[in-house]
Amino acid sequence: MSVLRPFKAADLFKFNNVNMDVWTETYSISFYLTYLARWPDLCLVQEAPNGKIMGYVLGKAEGPGTDWHGHVTAITVAPEYRRLGLARKMMDELERISDEVYHGYFVDLYVRCANALAINMYEGMGYSVFRRVREYYGRLGYDKGGKDQEDAFGTLSPLPAITTETLNPSATDMRKPMSRDPLRKSVRANGRDVIISRDQAP
Repeated sequence: MSVLRPFKAADLFKFNNVNMDVWTETYSISFYLTYLARWPDLCLVQEAPNGKIMGYVLGKAEGPGTDWHGHVTAITVAPEYRRLGLARKMMDELERISDEVYHGYFVDLYVRCANALAINMYEGMGYSVFRRVREYYGRLGYDKGGKDQEDAFGTLSPLPAITTETLNPSATDMRKPMSRDPLRKSVRANGRDVIISRDQAP
């Protein structure tokens, strides 16, 4: 049986099997260490009995006033351990800590619009689209001026096809209200219709 435990600095030497996935963003070592130092309780690893890293989540708490929330910076599960409910288990713990320890109004995350499996998974966990952020990601391409061309939300196909969306991709800002927001003011029904530029995103 696997165990969910705090992410330790030494795990950075053992998580290559997880980060090889095309949808997983890999950051600098200093980035991971900053998260481990500032928000250690929101950084978790799912570990197999043999010590292999199965997946991890990195989170933080941020925002002023009623925008105070838990944020999922990264969550990923190694391909060989998918469909076992590990992402849900890690998200449940991050949500619990964001709610009970940090008293956040909501938990949010950004997901690539082309990652339909992830969007569906998050919707199944109670998240909804708050807005689309244009040109959020930069992995799929840049224009002639070197400008980031990938947004966070949009196309709902498992693999990006060569379309206008692939050439000009997006990111989805998805949110789930916590107990401090019983009136659900942190979410909106028409989030898929709200589009902002990367410069307008926090």
